[in-house]
Amino acid sequence: MAKKTKNVTLKAILDVIRYENPSTQDEIAEKLGITRRYVTKLLQPLISEKIVKRAYVIEPKKIDQFLEIYGEEKVPIEQGTLRIVELLEGMAEHVYKQLDMSFEALSQYNSELANEALKMDFITNNMNEKIRTSVDMALSMNPSSESSKINAFSEVAYDLERIGDHSCQFANFTLKESYKVDPEMLKYIQEMYETSKMMVSYSMDVFLNEKLNLKDKVMNYEEKIHVLQKKALNCIATQMAEASFDDTERSTYYLSLSRVVKAFERIGDISIEIIDISREYYENIPRTTTPEQFRRKERKGSYL
Repeated sequence: MAKKTKNVTLKAILDVIRYENPSTQDEIAEKLGITRRYVTKLLQPLISEKIVKRAYVIEPKKIDQFLEIYGEEKVPIEQGTLRIVELLEGMAEHVYKQLDMSFEALSQYNSELANEALKMDFITNNMNEKIRTSVDMALSMNPSSESSKINAFSEVAYDLERIGDHSCQFANFTLKESYKVDPEMLKYIQEMYETSKMMVSYSMDVFLNEKLNLKDKVMNYEEKIHVLQKKALNCIATQMAEASFDDTERSTYYLSLSRVVKAFERIGDISIEIIDISREYYENIPRTTTPEQFRRKERKGSYL
């Protein structure tokens, strides 16, 4: 029992060092309500083994070795990112809701919903900034090569912000255009919305929960969304040809509708980017520098 208590206390000391950046042993003792002498006694073997450095920084590569010796479960470097994971999960849920409300505003031609969706985008931007700041803080506390992977969280948060920005196209269409989407076009847009939302949901599941087997589903949805995009743009082109050249409001409407269709493509491309980040994070597979839209053209060319 005494050994277990000792290990628990030592684990608490290490947690203080890892997450609170103490300057002295007195500070560690004060935070935990124990004596400085006891802190010194527990840390001395770890300092000798260079697991803990004199400046009270843990050597990440050696912490697992210590935990094995004392019969403790290994604590991955990523444990320091648990709070960031929670923030990213919350941001993902918020963006799903923003996407839902933006599409609902578009499909119902509801300006009140459109304004609410745009307000949600401000929150999305703030969430991204909060995650970016949290990542920078975590890296400053533990700038090891392993913990540098935490940058992936900042990149995914930025991708979620971009998805929120693209969904603003739907809300802005509702507020600025003089016509609601006709039933024929809405059928395509509805399906593109459902497909793109599944792509975002699956890609975030891959990143947050290491469900790499979902990659193929996301890629299949990508093919589907581009088939739908082609049909939707053909429908717009047909309707434009039938409209009067003198009807400037109609011309503007069709241009805006094309941007809405394009926004779904962009959301799909961003979902693929999140998949790429996930594969680099979990499998150490370097990401390509070729943008997804060009890779898509290359894939199509290889089928010919």
